[in-house]
Amino acid sequence: MLELSNKTNLLEQKNYKYSLQDVAEPNLYNDLFAYEEVPKVSFNHRRVPIGMPEEIWITDTTFRDGQQSVEPYSVEQIVDLYKLMSRLGGPFGIIRQTEFFVYSEKDRRAIEKCMELGLQFPEITTWIRATREDFRLVKDLGIRETGILVSCSDYHIFNKMKMTRSQAMAQYLDTVKMAFDAGVMPRCHLEDITRADFYGFVVPFVNELSQLAAEAGIPVKIRACDTMGYGVPYPEVALPRSVPGIIYGLQHYSDVDSSMLEWHGHNDFYKAVSNATTAWLYGASAVNCSLLGIGERTGNVPLEAMVMEYASLRGSMDGMDPTVITEIADYFKHNIGYKIPDMTPFVGRSFNVTRAGIHADGLMKDERIYNIFDTGKILNRRPSVMIGKASGLSGIAYWINENYGLRATEAVSKKDALVVELKEWIDAQYEDGRQTTLSVHELETKIEALSGGKLKRL
Repeated sequence: MLELSNKTNLLEQKNYKYSLQDVAEPNLYNDLFAYEEVPKVSFNHRRVPIGMPEEIWITDTTFRDGQQSVEPYSVEQIVDLYKLMSRLGGPFGIIRQTEFFVYSEKDRRAIEKCMELGLQFPEITTWIRATREDFRLVKDLGIRETGILVSCSDYHIFNKMKMTRSQAMAQYLDTVKMAFDAGVMPRCHLEDITRADFYGFVVPFVNELSQLAAEAGIPVKIRACDTMGYGVPYPEVALPRSVPGIIYGLQHYSDVDSSMLEWHGHNDFYKAVSNATTAWLYGASAVNCSLLGIGERTGNVPLEAMVMEYASLRGSMDGMDPTVITEIADYFKHNIGYKIPDMTPFVGRSFNVTRAGIHADGLMKDERIYNIFDTGKILNRRPSVMIGKASGLSGIAYWINENYGLRATEAVSKKDALVVELKEWIDAQYEDGRQTTLSVHELETKIEALSGGKLKRL
């Protein structure tokens, strides 16, 4: 059958209707995922077209997947982070949704406190167990959408759930019917999709979901979950690991609209951000993230990273306020006690700090030489240097000027007596065998002494 596509405006064949392959033995793709070896990437040289949606956005799982990996947040911390997330996402809701657990009284109290704020974005959604009681609870809280776990690889269906594919599908569809009966929009989390039989289970299952949704008059959202971080963003990679193939296939063979399609990835192989961006490029409107990337094992897609990816792809922040990223990082450090690794992009202590004297000299002449963008304007974090064994006069002068906010005529140069004397003292420290960088406290104490008290310890 031929049909004119409203996406490409071309005649396309629509006779690809895949049926469930109810195999007797699980397909574990042992050739790709031999447990004693690093997983392999196979290519079939099939290309699918890029299809960036007209509108893309970010969703959040900080209070669900993220919270499973740290000490549980207090209600007050959840409310504070929710408000910061709303400010970051801006008035157009680029950070569109965030999901919560509803298992405990504390979970429900946090939801109620956040709802009382009356913020339009991010919309509060939930993640629940597949029980009638939980669906009723979500409905009573006034929540429109909830996540439901529907594991789709044979690793889960056969080895964990001890079911056949047809039994798993039947159970999942019954669960979705419960959501429809409660008047709640289901968001189906297709767990472990990058190890699943795409045409033998995923596509037939999603087609059944779409049929149920049409009958109920309630849409169903599909979240493609790269649970183990096996997804690969390269073109011409074979399924099940191909992110372009998964997104294209869900749209082309299951007619999932971009607005109903979401990517959820993990960072086990350092591909979380590139995979999420690829999902956007090939047709998913939403990418699911967590603040600072905190999540299971190696973490989720860092939300702050996708803010920058959005701006890179769209050429605009579209109302987002990226300076809030620095406020969020400070909140995690000072209010939650979370240690952010120093080298973490955008939020780590050292992300725009250089130790090399030659780099500091470049920063003093033109900070664009060694800074990725205007971090002072975009993130409210001026580039800085760290004083250590490799710091030259330029680095020391730059550090003094930034640390004390010295501008114009007040700024010191690398020829200033204070800088020269401080350099001599620093060199003496390392000549005596010191190996570590100097602390801010040590430097400020010495500068106060050398300047005769003109520059006091902050």
